[in-house]
Amino acid sequence: MKKGNPIALLPIGVFLVIYLGLGLLFEYGMQIPMGFYNIPIVIAFLMAILVACLQNRELSFDEKLTVMGQGVGDKNIITMLLIFLVAGAFVGVVGRSSAQSVAYFMLDLIPPRFAVAVLFVVACFVSTAMGTSVGTITLIAPIAVEVAQASQYSVALCVGTVVGGAMFGDNLSFISDTTIAACNGQGCDMRDKFKGNFSIALPAALATLALILLLTLGKETTPVTQSYNLIQVIPYVLVLAGGIAGINVFVVLLVGIVSGAAIMLLTGQTAATELLASMGTGAAGMFETSMVAILVAAMCALIRVYGGFDALLNAIQTCFWGSKGGQLGMGLLVGAMDIATANNTVAIVMANPIAKEMSKDYGISPQRTACLLDTFSCIFQGIIPYGAQMLVAISATAEMGYTLSAFDIMGYLFYPYLLLVSSLVAIFLGKRT
Repeated sequence: MKKGNPIALLPIGVFLVIYLGLGLLFEYGMQIPMGFYNIPIVIAFLMAILVACLQNRELSFDEKLTVMGQGVGDKNIITMLLIFLVAGAFVGVVGRSSAQSVAYFMLDLIPPRFAVAVLFVVACFVSTAMGTSVGTITLIAPIAVEVAQASQYSVALCVGTVVGGAMFGDNLSFISDTTIAACNGQGCDMRDKFKGNFSIALPAALATLALILLLTLGKETTPVTQSYNLIQVIPYVLVLAGGIAGINVFVVLLVGIVSGAAIMLLTGQTAATELLASMGTGAAGMFETSMVAILVAAMCALIRVYGGFDALLNAIQTCFWGSKGGQLGMGLLVGAMDIATANNTVAIVMANPIAKEMSKDYGISPQRTACLLDTFSCIFQGIIPYGAQMLVAISATAEMGYTLSAFDIMGYLFYPYLLLVSSLVAIFLGKRT
């Protein structure tokens, strides 16, 4: 076991103090709406890197730049950045109306008494196809309020159901930031990660669906009707099917972009110039996430050279023993990062290099490691009251004339709670992978 240097972890502490401290001050001290997300995360990481550069006088500044360059130039980091940008372009091409078409089509197809269960299934499908839980909640939460208005179900139940379904796809989607970050950070194939992840997520989803049906059956409801264009669903289906089939992610996304562009142009929904602008906007929406990945890679490269990761691994190994203990340690590590940053993608990017070392020490496969990082980050992100998902759900509900608090919704977040149970069962009772 290598001797570590705990002081080398100081940059991570500096980042957490700046980001978490100012976020709590803005959100709860100054009562600024969504104050947690007014903190420039890039600036917080830059300050952390500055602290890292001031440490370890044995290395010159030029040598430290070389170390950071090697960290950023890692193949997995470059691949991650490219996938982020292409996935953003895909979302820009297909637009949000396509996802709404999926929602209204399924609500029109299924009997009204199953409306809340349908909301969950719709949120699961849309988030898996779009790769974003926040985008899914933005689109489906207003529909959830409509369902609540047309039935005797509470708004909190309907909105909480949508939040839970949104986290299902955030965890599993091939174009989700979290999946891209976890798989490329651990150097594993997305299809392999999906197989292991699906075996954990599916039982939780089925149990959630059964619980929703148990709570809602027997209620009289009014159909929720709205126009939709079914042809817009095709790009999502192609991307989903291609990802499951194991086709290269770049090829899958290219097929989605081409099919989406053809449909948008042939149906006259957009002009060529507007389509190109939408692609650019979608890719630009990934810039901050990409920049965070670059800064974290640079910071972690310095921390690793200084001996910080060795110190952290030594501490973890004194608390968690064996493969099962190592898997639980990984889950709690990324969960703690998510609680601190309120961003599951950033949490995974920060935990990736540490988890990679843990996977070697504990004999855990890369795909299992990626699965655990993605799953536990989504569990915590779906529950914390100051996460973007919860704040967007509250905001969307308020725009429809209803006032809910995060704690009103938290009582109905069945899927994240059951996903935690399913994850623990998989760790302690499942097969070693």
